[in-house]
Amino acid sequence: MFMGHFGKGGAVEVCNCRLPHEMQFAFESNGWGTILAGKLARKCDVLNRGLSGYNSRWAKIVLPRLIGKNSDTENTVAVAIFIGANDSSIKEENPQQHIPLEEYVDNLKTMINYLRTVNITQDKIILITPPPLEESAWEKWCLEKGYPLNRCNTTVGEYAKACVQVANSCGVDVLDLWTLMQKENPDFSCYLSDGLHLSAMGNEFVATNLWPLLEKKVSSLPIILPLWDTVSNDHPEECLLGTLD
Repeated sequence: MFMGHFGKGGAVEVCNCRLPHEMQFAFESNGWGTILAGKLARKCDVLNRGLSGYNSRWAKIVLPRLIGKNSDTENTVAVAIFIGANDSSIKEENPQQHIPLEEYVDNLKTMINYLRTVNITQDKIILITPPPLEESAWEKWCLEKGYPLNRCNTTVGEYAKACVQVANSCGVDVLDLWTLMQKENPDFSCYLSDGLHLSAMGNEFVATNLWPLLEKKVSSLPIILPLWDTVSNDHPEECLLGTLD
């Protein structure tokens, strides 16, 4: 699960629960969260509310703790919800993380509706589908851990399709990674480090394709604090403090 919170100004706060796959980390040096944070420097902060191994049922429950009614939501310009890979696990092989498709749909709608109650309107919300699964690579990883393949790319596609349908019905933006990655490169394994989690190329792909959806939401934001070469040597406070008023 990843819950991305893009807010104007304020202190940088990051909560990143680490996964056992290095290149999956959204805020590692090659992570898509880091890439976007760099692009948004001086405009807004990027907060990661990622929770390793979570499914949409658990995400729905903890969402009010991540973005509460007392949060500074008036300064929120976008929220990205990236969830579904765990939900789409095969029930018989991974019952703890699996969520039925119908419930996954309801959970996404519940999260969108909750965000609306804390004044994060649908034009600020972005859903991200799970990426495709490269079954042979993931099966190898599973067998090394002593259990059979617990995911299927066709099933992941059903959850991705449902995610897109929820976005369309709720009037929110969506990034369909499952479709785009396979369309961009038939050998989409290059986007995945182990068949499931994002590689460096996968992180770059997410950042590149998510950026157009974000850019239209942040394009009107002013630059926070002036560029260094515009600060007066004689009276820096006039420039620096005036910008903060």
